[in-house]
Amino acid sequence: MSKVYFTDMSTTFSENLLKKFRRLIDTAGLGQIDFEKKFVAIKIHFGEYGNLAYLRPHYARVLAEYIKEKGGIPFLTDCNTLYVGSRKHALEHIETAYINGYTPYATGCQVIIADGLKGTDEALIPIDGEVVSEAKIGRAIADADIVISLNHFKGHEEAGFGGALKNLGMGSGSRAGKMEMHCDGKPTVKTRKCRGCGMCAKICANNGIYFEEGKAVINHDTCVGCGRCIGICNFDAIIPTFGQSEELLNKKIAEYALAVVKDKPNFHINIAVDISPYCDCHAENDIPIVPNVGMFASFDPVAIDMASADGVNAMPVNPQSVLGRKEQCCRDHFTNTHPNTNWKVQVEHAEHIGLGSTQYELVLI
Repeated sequence: MSKVYFTDMSTTFSENLLKKFRRLIDTAGLGQIDFEKKFVAIKIHFGEYGNLAYLRPHYARVLAEYIKEKGGIPFLTDCNTLYVGSRKHALEHIETAYINGYTPYATGCQVIIADGLKGTDEALIPIDGEVVSEAKIGRAIADADIVISLNHFKGHEEAGFGGALKNLGMGSGSRAGKMEMHCDGKPTVKTRKCRGCGMCAKICANNGIYFEEGKAVINHDTCVGCGRCIGICNFDAIIPTFGQSEELLNKKIAEYALAVVKDKPNFHINIAVDISPYCDCHAENDIPIVPNVGMFASFDPVAIDMASADGVNAMPVNPQSVLGRKEQCCRDHFTNTHPNTNWKVQVEHAEHIGLGSTQYELVLI
């Protein structure tokens, strides 16, 4: 069984949460990694503007300081979003990160948007998975020597919950990678927004775009769903077509996570606080579904997500939350919050492809 280290959110006069967080990662063995002169990607979610449930940047600072003490070169990173929001290209993404407190001065390390200005800077990593043959990963993450995921553990409307696997898999995908995971693979054009500039047709390698009355049209017979037209459009006129099943989405997330950590030292931290029912990609956050649980750390991304889910499910329901207003069909807070999802597919498939184990030993500190 994989070891997962855990501590709750209680403090003493001599040890605040940040000191406790450092003790957690040190006890869990983070210092065993050879950091000397290595580039260390700290994969994080900076939070959509307007969302206040994302992790406070203080945790990132403690982690970055620890890595630098060991000789490493850390940077905070995420990839651009597929949807239109405050993080769809690198300039807005960095500004949102700064507004939310993730500045180099506050965290002690730089912020790099891994898939570049428009979400098209990617590395193709072959994994020969069951549903993904080649993952499209943000290049800065792919180029890193070491990957550490620092995750806000919470609910998710499609995956059931979001933890280490979700942050690594979905979060590290370029815009084209996100489309491969999220969507049916064929984007469409919002005609009223299209300016007819032709940039989408220029970047298309498959003659998948033509024009009618000055407006772009995507030929789904030749389109391969690479998503580059979405990234190149400055007017948000090209959008993905959603519709993948939640089961297939969760399998793709697991296989993308495998591509991110493949052949690299990796370590994972889940902080289960402000456990909102939805992803931090929302421009708002609802009332937490349960009280704060605590902090988890492990070398195994599957085990840490399993332990975190068990920890959340052991907590009482917040009666004021979305979950508290729903019928409780089982003793599973994520299933009750999002009845159409099955979060276990994500961890079970990740275990199946060799990413980690759902069996764990919880070590309390």
